[in-house]
This record gives sequence, structure tokens and C-alpha cells, in this order.
Amino acid sequence: MGDLLRRSDFRLLLLGLCLTMFGDRALVLANGIWVKSLTQSDAAAGLTILLLVAPSMVSPFFGVVVDKVRRRPFLIVLNLSCAAAVVPLFLVHDRKQVWIVYAVSFLYGIGLILNDSAVAGVLKTMLGEQELASANGVIQTLREGMRLVVPLAGAGLFAAFGGHAVVLLDMATLLLGAAVLAVLRLREPSPVPTGHRLRGEMVAGIRHMFRTPELLTLVLTCGAALLVIGFGETIVFAVIDRGLHRAPAFLGVLMSMQGAGAIVGGATAAHVVRRAGELTTAAFGLALFGVGDALMMFAHLPPVLFGCTVAGVGLPWILVALYTLMQRRTPTHLIGRVATTAEVLIGGPQTVSIAIGAALITVVHYQVLLLVMAVVLVGCGLVLGARANAAGRSVRPVTALPPPMVPELSGRYGSSESS
Repeated sequence: MGDLLRRSDFRLLLLGLCLTMFGDRALVLANGIWVKSLTQSDAAAGLTILLLVAPSMVSPFFGVVVDKVRRRPFLIVLNLSCAAAVVPLFLVHDRKQVWIVYAVSFLYGIGLILNDSAVAGVLKTMLGEQELASANGVIQTLREGMRLVVPLAGAGLFAAFGGHAVVLLDMATLLLGAAVLAVLRLREPSPVPTGHRLRGEMVAGIRHMFRTPELLTLVLTCGAALLVIGFGETIVFAVIDRGLHRAPAFLGVLMSMQGAGAIVGGATAAHVVRRAGELTTAAFGLALFGVGDALMMFAHLPPVLFGCTVAGVGLPWILVALYTLMQRRTPTHLIGRVATTAEVLIGGPQTVSIAIGAALITVVHYQVLLLVMAVVLVGCGLVLGARANAAGRSVRPVTALPPPMVPELSGRYGSSESS
């Protein structure tokens, strides 16, 4: 890792990612708080996350687009485009303009998908195979560290100066990130035309996924879990308001606790995968996430904070297991399309569950919904654990872990921000 950090090109890439991740997380967090403050509606606040992850439904198309261009220039243009896309948020002053927040959230979701795919391509071009594991370890540590710092900073900035201040922060980080990437020197080969039509390029990942039983099992199980995990994007506001009787900005505290747990999870995930295998690791992660949700049922601060931390530990275990198995079972030339196929199978249920959660919170008590989440997640963990035992833990890890590419679970915006 030390040799990697001594490379100027990697340090520049890491700095660019650090800047954009900071602004992204602050804005995504602030958008939910902003809508909650303007509308006093948990469902309306949760809708910001629904629109953010909705583009994942057509993510294979975005993966094909990124594969047809040089990634470094594309990232520069993307950062500048995202900076321009948030400008309309300066027009938001009352609940009549909430639709602008929704529109920007949707556009930002597209940007996050494109960013994840392009960064993966830059890493593969920049580094040798033996350096990828260290690089992804550094980036994962950075990502989880952001979860500890940014929620407090973003929510604090919103509470002190309002949403427009957070928009300015995000624009500044995007512009600085683009400037850093402009300094980066990277020799990228010209994209090679495949000769296939768009439809054929998009379905190649789907074919591979369905021909790989272990990978399909893990992706479908995660998809089933996300049919309820998305409830948390709305429930968290009810936990803060009805359970803890705090202001919406207290979301920053909860997300920092989840971030602390995620750092622990990120630091231990690779070790667990090596000892137990990918399927078992993901099973433990799902169970931990379910236990964390159960603890949040208690309307007292200590169990809620501990529940956020436990859920945070489980999330990296799921992600590392999923992407380790995906890389080992997928040829290099298909990894992007397979990853975006997984994004559909995972992001689709998550998008649906956010919408369902936003509707249910108006008629079902939030503690009942948390109980449903806990039961389903622990159940998915048990099913996956049984599948791992049946397979004799035959799935073994590889040394190079690709960076997570699922927008709600991870990515530039990172894993679920408010569940």
C-alpha cells in the first residue's frame, strides 16, 4: 500500500475522488433533510432517495456508454456536468419548489452510476493486477471514513446556513475534482468497437449472470433483502422525529454512527471472506443488518445508535462478498456489464422498496416496518448461509476487489445513506 500511495497518479486520483465523494454525500444527505424541513413529510423526504437510485433500472445502458469513451476525460466532463445540474437548487425556497430537489436527485443518480463505471475503468488502466487490491482497500477506507465525517458536516452546514450552502459546497468539490483529474496524466487506449448492436452488448452481462449459479444466488438474495432495506430511507426520519423527538438534522449523527460501524466492517470484510467464503460472509452481513434494524425499534438513543453501528458493520461484508465473487466468476471483458446487470437486479428491488416504504409509513407504524425489515434480512441471511453450507464453502476470494458499483449500497455516493 505504501508503494501505491507514493505514486503521484494514484494520489491525484484519490484526491479527486475524495473531493467529489465529500460533496456528493453532503448534498444527498442535505436533500433529504431539506425536503423534510419544507414539507414535514417522511414520505416526501424518502422520495429523494428513490429518485436517486431509480436510474439503476437502466444501468446496463450507462455501462455500455462508459465503455465507448476514454474514462479520464469523461470523468472531468461528468464532474462539470454534475456541478451545472445542481444550480437549479438555488431556486428552492419553499415547498412549492420541492420538485426541483427531486429532479436534481434523479439527474445526480445518473451521474453516480456513470462515475462508478468510469472510475473502475481508470483503475484498471492505471494499475497492474497486483496493485488493485491495495488500491481498492485505500478507496474503501476513504469511502467509509467519509461516512463518519460528512454526515455531521453536511447536516451541520444545513442547520447553520441552509440548503443553498450545501449546494455551494458540492459545486466547489465537483469543480476542484475536475481540476485535479485534468492534472492527472493517464495513457488510455482508444475504445475498440465490438461490432455488436447495443442490445447485444447489454444482454451479455445478463447471460453470464444466469449461467453462474453461485453469483446468481448471491445477487438474487441481496435483491430480495433490498425489497425491504429501502424502507429505511423513509423510516429513519420517523425514528428521528417520532422515536427520538429530534430535529431532521439529527440524521447526521445517525449516519456518522453507521459510518463508524462501516469502517470496522470494511477493515474486517476481506479477512472474513478468506476464512468463510463469499456466500457465508454475505449471510453474516445480512443478519447483522437485520439485527441493527431491530435495535432501532427501541425509542431510546443508545439502542438506536448501537443499531446504526451494527448495520454499518454488516453492509461492507455484503458488498465485499458480492464483488469478490463477481470478479472471480466473470471474465475481464464482461465485468462492467455484469456489474451493471447486478445493479439492475439489486437496484430495482431497492427502488421499489423505497417507494413502498414511503407509502407504508403513512399508514403503518415505523416500528412495525422495522420489525418486518429485521425478519426478512435475518431470513435472507439464514437462506444464504444454508446455500453456502450446501456448496461446501467452495467459493474462494481473489486478491483484487473491484470498487463497489451499486449506487444505493455504495458508489461515489456510497452505501445506503439513511437506513
